[in-house]
Amino acid sequence: MLKIIGIVLMAFGATDLIGSYAGFDLWGTLGIQLPDAIWKYSSYIELGLGYVLMKLGGSSDDDE
Repeated sequence: MLKIIGIVLMAFGATDLIGSYAGFDLWGTLGIQLPDAIWKYSSYIELGLGYVLMKLGGSSDDDE
């Protein structure tokens, strides 16, 4: 389950990163105004947390 959440969070982070370079504010669209210090790094935080959760979830071979 953690692996799936991690992958979704990484996809969200990638969308946030690509959107920020394209002039699209993903968090603003969701109605959440982040402080500038957090907004600049939000996509990297999402990608990092997603990676950690994905690694904590392990591989699908461990479930068998």
